[in-house]
Amino acid sequence: MPVPILKQGTYLIASVQSALTDADTERLQDDLMTYVSRYRAQGIIVDVTAIDVMDSFAARSLRTIAHMTKLRGAETVIVGLQPEVAFAMVQLGLTFEDMHTALDLEEGLSWLNAKLHPRNQRDGRDRGR
Repeated sequence: MPVPILKQGTYLIASVQSALTDADTERLQDDLMTYVSRYRAQGIIVDVTAIDVMDSFAARSLRTIAHMTKLRGAETVIVGLQPEVAFAMVQLGLTFEDMHTALDLEEGLSWLNAKLHPRNQRDGRDRGR
């Protein structure tokens, strides 16, 4: 099942709705790379809240997505890792040490805003003023 990808300003939000097959994961990689170029995205959020099991291929693919999009000029943050998924990943030695994760979509958006627009964070312009 394809992962819906929404455009929000200069960000893309990919919301994974269920466990991904290997083919779905590869399609997500391809789609995100296409959308980064098409929309000149500066930030990407991959929301995995709905996933309660993540295999090593999916975990490596998320890391690959972050590395590929970074080479294209976009920061990526993975949000919504369930506690049991995080625990299993650590037990298996699968970590996201070289990429950013956040608790939820709101925290992921805040991180991207701070990373990509630090001046706006300092003077309060991004706080609804």
